[in-house]
Amino acid sequence: MSRPLRIEVAGGWYHVTARGNERRAIFRDDRDRRYFLELVGEAAERFHLSLHAYVLMANHYHLLVQTREANLSRAMQWLGVSYTVWFNRRHRRVGHLFQGRFKAVALEEGAGAEVTRYLHLNPVRVGALRLGKTERARAAAGMGEASDARLVAERIKQLRSYRWCSYRAYAGLEREPKWLASETVLAMVGGVSRERKRWRQRYRAFVEEAVREGLVESPWERVEGQVLLGGAEFVRRMRTLMKGNEKEQPSLRQLQNRPTLQQAVAIMEKVKQEKWERWRDRHDDWGRDAVLYLGRRQCGLKLRQLGEAVGGIDYRSVGSALRKFEKRLRVDRKLANAINEAEGHLQKGEM
Repeated sequence: MSRPLRIEVAGGWYHVTARGNERRAIFRDDRDRRYFLELVGEAAERFHLSLHAYVLMANHYHLLVQTREANLSRAMQWLGVSYTVWFNRRHRRVGHLFQGRFKAVALEEGAGAEVTRYLHLNPVRVGALRLGKTERARAAAGMGEASDARLVAERIKQLRSYRWCSYRAYAGLEREPKWLASETVLAMVGGVSRERKRWRQRYRAFVEEAVREGLVESPWERVEGQVLLGGAEFVRRMRTLMKGNEKEQPSLRQLQNRPTLQQAVAIMEKVKQEKWERWRDRHDDWGRDAVLYLGRRQCGLKLRQLGEAVGGIDYRSVGSALRKFEKRLRVDRKLANAINEAEGHLQKGEM
């Protein structure tokens, strides 16, 4: 089994998540949730963490954590073991509670507001409110339907009333726990005003507008190698701190220098024996989508970047094109072989 890549630095920001073993519940009732949050507060004090946000769902949790020391693994291991021992004793069970090790994405501090918004929207990202995986996939493909006022009102009500999430504290709807460090993110959204009440109002607008619009693009679409979220300079700086075994940690290999989209285009020009300009916009030609596919898998580009690179296509259309191309690869053996060969050349740095 591959081991998750860890990037531990003093002052680092991390999105941390862990899921129940076999996707089973890790919180069976409110007493479980209250005790877990007590442990979160204790972990913040014991390991000198700043807890910027949290969300507890039935079978997983999310935390936005900032470390003062390079001790994220020790802190999260303590939290997981402490809760598992208590949970097993209380519910008279044995064995693992969590599915493997916790996952962590290191992020640039400036991404904190966007990430808290995405985390806080978890309670409304459900099928009953037409914001489940199916509905979000349709919206990303440009096939979403406009939401009526009644449905939007129900989403807002659910968001504001969900008790096991730091949104209510951020929005000023309840007193925040002593260990919750909301001020940093509130200041990011609040602007020049120094009034915390104004900050909270602006943060509410920042989050709830996304609900009215049917949610926003996931920040995880821009994660590099499953472990980094930030600008090019941040990613470059974090790469220099990475150590590990590529066989045990595949994401380490993903973060090495990748081929460029220009190299992917050059490879496909050889495969098709035509210049890019001849087939990029040709109707029913698979070449452009092959470049998008290689750009995503081998070059590590995001949907927006790919759309801009191939002529200003909306990121939703890029996502739709990729899904169709991947489906075609599963049934077209000749095309699949050609793409496998192209990927091999890119990985070797050949053109």
